[in-house]
Amino acid sequence: MKSPRYWTVVLLLLATAIVLHTRGDADRVPPTEPLSNIPQTIDGWASRDIPIGDDVLQVLGKGDFLNRIYLNQSTTKVNNVVPIGLFIGYFPIQRTGQSIHSPQHCLPGAGWTFDSHKYVDITAGDGKPYRVGEYVISNGGNRQFVIYWYQAHGRSIANEYVAKLYMIADAIRLNRTDGALIRVITPILPTEPEQGARDRAVRFTRRLVPMLSRFIPD
Repeated sequence: MKSPRYWTVVLLLLATAIVLHTRGDADRVPPTEPLSNIPQTIDGWASRDIPIGDDVLQVLGKGDFLNRIYLNQSTTKVNNVVPIGLFIGYFPIQRTGQSIHSPQHCLPGAGWTFDSHKYVDITAGDGKPYRVGEYVISNGGNRQFVIYWYQAHGRSIANEYVAKLYMIADAIRLNRTDGALIRVITPILPTEPEQGARDRAVRFTRRLVPMLSRFIPD
């Protein structure tokens, strides 16, 4: 017997397909800067871009993608060699085959399991609260702390089903289906408490989010 969650997903996908089909192909897409213009250095964290393979890009579909590793340049901090990974996928139009892929589907396929999760509000450097999901994932002896959320039209949304509902509503009201997934991830070192990894990820996220409206339109 199928679970309620299964039927929720089916109904959401069906509703999305119907709405997007009736709206036609004339989505309104506001102008944005490319994600590659996101600063290479954020709050003392310097970065390098990680190429995304053609096979992965084919799965992701049409969009603008950023995949980076940031390292703290300060030699006075204990965590100066601990990386923070940043992935952003922005989809100007979400239609069949061009929608955001949830990490809860992708990460298990790569061998990761979700050990814990919760939804929280993070107050950014500009004083604005952002609703995000916080997760601890593991793969063998490796553990990572993950923050991710969906962002579209000035909203931050932690839950993928709520994000789908907003997309349907905005397709009707605004003729817009654009949106993005933002993921911040950092290892939980064997020698540090889980809270240490969380603090590192949250500090970085607070510095990042005020910049995002340049790349993900409100």
